[in-house]
Amino acid sequence: MAKTLKGAIIGCGGIAFEKYFPALSKLKELELVAFCDIIIEKAEKAAAAYGSTDAKAFYDYKEVLANVAIDVIYVCTPNDSHAEISIAAMESGKHVMCEKPMAKTAAEAQAMVDAAKRTGKKLSIGYQNNFRPDSRYLQQICDNGELGDIYFAKAHAIRRRAVPTWGVFLDQEKQGGGPLIDIGSHALDLTLRMMNNYAPKCVLGKAYHELSRKENAANLWGPWDPEKFTVEDSAFGLITMQNGATVILESSWALNSLDTLEAKTTLCGTEGGADMRDGLRINSEKLGRMTTTIIDLSAGGVAFFEGQTESPSDLEARLWLECILHDTEPLVKPEQALVVTQILEAIYESSRTGKAIYFE
Repeated sequence: MAKTLKGAIIGCGGIAFEKYFPALSKLKELELVAFCDIIIEKAEKAAAAYGSTDAKAFYDYKEVLANVAIDVIYVCTPNDSHAEISIAAMESGKHVMCEKPMAKTAAEAQAMVDAAKRTGKKLSIGYQNNFRPDSRYLQQICDNGELGDIYFAKAHAIRRRAVPTWGVFLDQEKQGGGPLIDIGSHALDLTLRMMNNYAPKCVLGKAYHELSRKENAANLWGPWDPEKFTVEDSAFGLITMQNGATVILESSWALNSLDTLEAKTTLCGTEGGADMRDGLRINSEKLGRMTTTIIDLSAGGVAFFEGQTESPSDLEARLWLECILHDTEPLVKPEQALVVTQILEAIYESSRTGKAIYFE
């Protein structure tokens, strides 16, 4: 890859500093030239730490998009502005990597898909869990048909007490929801991808606001303010697919449960099953006996072995640039991420109405 792409980050908060900047700074094919945040000091800090020698900080993202030299935009803002910025970026001639979830609403996500088709620009969503070693290996098993027809699955996103108390995570207006749209989004995306099934038929769901009402509650990141906790603390969905398959989605930031799994999946097929409960486990039958195989994805302790040094975020960042440079399809396609958002929205709607939500 000889060409160097010019990139810009819009939204210089936690996800940018923790995920994107460390990964993007390792890529020789990308030069970060613009940093934007409504708190200009954050943009200036990012530009000084990760920018090119002539990198600039901006308050207004529209000024960034006006730069015709920029090739790719990374959208790391609160959920309510994902669609607005992503669509404007594509219409200005930029490719877009948007942090998950795709958008606050399904209508906004659909508008993003339409913009990508209309402009011919590439669009992908930051579901980095697809790039984990266990996810990539399980994907191959599923693609090879080793589990057969996957007709039942669970998407796990359960935390006992890990409510993010910073930023706008607890703000319903900014985010559109809590753990369901946040970490539940990862688990559902991962599960649908393994099933290769993006055709939902019906959704029944329930969101809870129970532990969020507690004062001085025990929490990994300190107690939350119940008055500001306007999103759900847990949510669950039962999803049936057009082909008859069933998916159970469970998500929580705060739940009195010791059975905690995050961004994991359980798959049950006609030929075998798999789960990520205790490493990657594959269950099947052989010669009339039930078998369980635990997949070892470690490097084997070989000194100086570099094959496993690329983190999921690093791999996601590199492959995204490669798809731009080589004009190939990204692993996470916008049409697939749209279905994830549609299902999440249906769970919220089902919880509000008390009715099952049917898809056309």
